[in-house]
Formats: sequence, structure tokens, C-alpha cells
Amino acid sequence: MTAVLEIKDLHVSVEGKEILKGVDLTIRQGEVHALMGPNGSGKSTMAYAIAGHPHYEVTGGDILFNGESILDLEPDERAKLGIFLAFQYPVAIPGVSFANFLRAAVSNVRGYKERAREQAAKSGDGKVIGSELMPMREFRKELMAKMDRFHVDRSFANRYLNEGFSGGEKKRGEVLQMAMLEPKIAILDESDSGLDIDALRVVADGINKLVADGMGALLITHYQRILNYVKPDKVSVFYDGRIVLTGGPEVAHMLEEKGYKWVEEDLAKELAAA
Repeated sequence: MTAVLEIKDLHVSVEGKEILKGVDLTIRQGEVHALMGPNGSGKSTMAYAIAGHPHYEVTGGDILFNGESILDLEPDERAKLGIFLAFQYPVAIPGVSFANFLRAAVSNVRGYKERAREQAAKSGDGKVIGSELMPMREFRKELMAKMDRFHVDRSFANRYLNEGFSGGEKKRGEVLQMAMLEPKIAILDESDSGLDIDALRVVADGINKLVADGMGALLITHYQRILNYVKPDKVSVFYDGRIVLTGGPEVAHMLEEKGYKWVEEDLAKELAAA
């Protein structure tokens, strides 16, 4: 079954201020949908709302995954369904190695903890038989293979999560997380932010491989440049908390040529005509 994430007439407020003002959007597995818009238009707010961040209050509309509302689900439950959020500014966690973080995340998403608890319940004495984590040998074999495939230096495994990482290293780390967690739909919040051209190509190559493997991607960006390497199926323009235009890759080229000022001017004309 092809996974589908649907955003329907979504309204979101932050600290009482409405940021999203009725967003409709559909993302399918195996497709890339680019979302472009100026700073402050609400793109990141939508990303966090999809992921279930408690700071973002959904005041209207719905978010559906395979036809079922996910508004009542916690962020970890949404992750288990197959939804992933790649942050614009990944957080550093000193003292936690990248490998330990990934092993815990993969184990949670793949249900190792639930299976261990079920075994404990069946045993009758409540004792957990075996680990709640993915077996280390199995995990390490998969991790090393995916590090090689996605051009992530193997030294990442022993480094503290994002501590001292360059912008490019952080974004490659996000690609590795996606490769290990195998989400059905990923929301990529400005994955091109702060990258030089070489790092951009590596990150774009990783995204393309994951999409080819079946992942759907909502690629949030300001600029056309990442779309030179990750070809979108659709491009939507986000402005003032709404999607105001959707089309093919030509929309991104139009924005690159004209900037966002023309969007504001066209909207003003439409409102005046109405």
C-alpha cells in the first residue's frame, strides 16, 4: 500500500497567533513535493505541526495518514507510522553517541520494546527476556552498510550527536537517520541550509536514493538550487500561512527568476478584484 499524508484545511496557532490559515497538501510515497516560500510564511510551522510538536496548536482542519487522523497521536507514535522530520537546525546532544542514538531510535520505531514487553507478559513473572534494543551485531552491520551507501564517514558512529558537526555533517547525519528509520514520508525542513556545493550534492544524492527506495518527501526550501539535484514532482508556493500556487518544476524556476515579490503583488491584485 502506498502511504499518503494529507493536510486538509489546516489551521495552526502559536501562543494565540494564527500562523497557518487553511493549508491543503498531499504527499505520497515515492514522490517529491517541494514547498517554497519566504521567511516567516509558515513553512516550518507546518512541518512541526505534522510531526506533533506540542508548541503548535492545531485549531482547525486535519492531518491524515492513510486516511486516518493523526492529530491525537504523540510524536513518537507518528514516527512509528512512518513520518520523519529532518530539522532545519539539528540539535547537538553532548554525551550521546550517534550510534547509541540511532540504535535507540531504530529499536523504538521498529517495535523492539513492544516485543520485549509482550514476551515479559507471557513469561508470567514480568521479566524482560532479551533486550529492548535491536541486537548490536545486526544494528552495526546495517549501520555500516548505510554509512557507506550514503557517504557518511564511519567515524560519525562514535561522535556525540551533532556536537562540533559542520552544517554539512549535520545534514548528512539527518540523511543517515532517514536511511536507518526508513520512513514512508519525510518532511525535510531546509535541508540545503548552510551547505556548500559539495555537501549539497551529497545530501541531494542521499535524498534521491531514499525516494528511489520508496520514501515520499516534502522538501521545504527557499531556493531553487537543491531542486537542480532533487527533481520535484510538484512545487507549491507558500505565502502568509497558505499555499497560493501549485505546479510543476517550472514554478521553482519562476520563483528563482522573479523572487517572491511577484507573489505578494499577484495576491494583492486578486484580493482587490474580489
